[in-house]
Amino acid sequence: MTSDAEFAVARDAKEQHEDVVPLDLAGVESFEAFYARELNGLVALAHVLTGSHALAEEIAQEAMIVTYRRWDDVCAKASPLAWVRRVCANLATSVVRRRIIEARVLLRVRNAERAVTELDSGPGEFWAAVRRLPSRQAQAIALFYLYGCSIEDTAEAMGCSAGSVKTHLSRGRAAMAPRLKGAS
Repeated sequence: MTSDAEFAVARDAKEQHEDVVPLDLAGVESFEAFYARELNGLVALAHVLTGSHALAEEIAQEAMIVTYRRWDDVCAKASPLAWVRRVCANLATSVVRRRIIEARVLLRVRNAERAVTELDSGPGEFWAAVRRLPSRQAQAIALFYLYGCSIEDTAEAMGCSAGSVKTHLSRGRAAMAPRLKGAS
């Protein structure tokens, strides 16, 4: 049973803690809100870079897991969104590289010729051509055209300069032009 003295001590301790001012977290977005707002965009980015919606969902989820584990650091960054986009693009690139290596090994094992995939018609044709580009060019094009990011936002997401983004975009468009003209 609690005595009046023990109750008074507990009340005084509670009042002392009420005087402590909590950290100002009003400007910090919760991970849950960030996740809900950005997941679909990450899935779209990964889909454009990999060509597989199911794989894109896995990559976007993995990027969010990495972000969640480091949320205290990520939310303090100037642009948490650029950071998670870079993680997503890097994961997509790794998956594509892994699949390419696996495909080469399978071809060697089977002694089969590698089939050339024809361009699809419609918007899929464009994104299929993007996936054939070097990874940095594909990332720049996906961020710039899919997300509508500015050159500066694309540079921040890719971790490079604005000039590098312009170079990647220019080279990517130049590489895609003959493929797209030939498909129409």
